[in-house]
Amino acid sequence: MTGLKTNERPGTRAVVKYVRVSPSKARAVLDLVRGESYGRASEILAFSERSVSEVVGKCLDSAVANAENNDGIAAEELFVSACYADEGPTLKRWRPRARGRATQILKRTSHITIIVSRYDDATLADLREREEAKGRAGSSAHAAEARRQRVERSRAAAEEAAAAEEAAAHDHEGHDHDHDHGDEAVESVATDVTDEATAEEAAVEQQDEEESN
Repeated sequence: MTGLKTNERPGTRAVVKYVRVSPSKARAVLDLVRGESYGRASEILAFSERSVSEVVGKCLDSAVANAENNDGIAAEELFVSACYADEGPTLKRWRPRARGRATQILKRTSHITIIVSRYDDATLADLREREEAKGRAGSSAHAAEARRQRVERSRAAAEEAAAAEEAAAHDHEGHDHDHDHGDEAVESVATDVTDEATAEEAAVEQQDEEESN
């Protein structure tokens, strides 16, 4: 890949922009996962003590999801072929100091890009032979299964939230409908009371007329 531009590198990519971390700190984590398989890279990021590792891990999962959904490549066959952090906008702040002075604070941001590619057939065959010799599934298979479970849980949570909102909206509509019925009942009672008062007034007037006659 020598001589290729950044946007010309082959593979499936994911980009996270405006991450509130300096590019130098992000590159220290990216150097740990470059060239590693998906499973191995996920393990490294999971046990890393740097805060940016969580963002890098989400970016890696997004790149793998893009490869599965858009390119039809299994997660177990992917590795981190390229990853880099470009410098984003710098936020400028001021800090008060002694004698009325102020010093500038530069808050760096980064654009993180991770590119995953499929192993060639020979490398895949070698990896599968090693996994069979160990008698267990590889780390990439475990990472892929864990990511699928997280996606299923997030989708289930989103469906439950949508159902709860729909039920709340239905209850609110029912409450408004009951309120309208209550208003109609009050109006009918008020009408009956008015009619009774009118009838009583008419009876009193008729009795007065009879007495005067």
